[in-house]
Amino acid sequence: MAFREINSKMVEATVVPGQRLFSQRGAMLAYKGDVSFTPNIQGGQGGLMSMLGRRVTGEATPLMTVEGSGTVFFGHGGHHVHVIQLTGDTLYVEADRLLAFEGTLRQGTMFMGSQGGVMGLVRGQVTGQGLFTTTLQGQGSVAVMAHGGVFEIPITPQHPVHVDPQAYVAHHGEVRNRLSAALGWREMVGRGSGEAFQLELSGSGTVFVQASEEKL
Repeated sequence: MAFREINSKMVEATVVPGQRLFSQRGAMLAYKGDVSFTPNIQGGQGGLMSMLGRRVTGEATPLMTVEGSGTVFFGHGGHHVHVIQLTGDTLYVEADRLLAFEGTLRQGTMFMGSQGGVMGLVRGQVTGQGLFTTTLQGQGSVAVMAHGGVFEIPITPQHPVHVDPQAYVAHHGEVRNRLSAALGWREMVGRGSGEAFQLELSGSGTVFVQASEEKL
């Protein structure tokens, strides 16, 4: 794993020759060794088309390419940081949640309507995330940001998980997600989105939830 959590708001990344990391611009706090930082114009491993796709869909958070040999410390805005390890599957996460990730991961975008249909589109409007989300696929680690820390909830076929859309950070695995209308007593649960909707995730995987309904 390239990233190690130093404390709740900072990660340490090991940079080795021949391997790249990507981070949000301005997220470098300190570094040791022979490390270079350059603006990324190719959109990570996804290449130029990935970059263009993210710009068209509003998922174009500026990135830096990090290369060389040494150690880099990342953090941003005092947000809590959580490290996620991918082992070949896909992480679905908002671009502004990404602090840094390994260059072995392939970037892309997903249309919200492809998971949840019309309610997937409604979800984008409810959460303020728009109609697309960022995907990272492959083997490697990702550092994401959140308010108030992150906790992981397993999703199993027998036990789907319902999440306040404003508290949702990311998910991975063979997971289906849809926005469902809260009924009865459920309308009194949660605080983030007016309690009219809840994000239902089913299948097999993990959802990452922040301990707050605040946006970054």
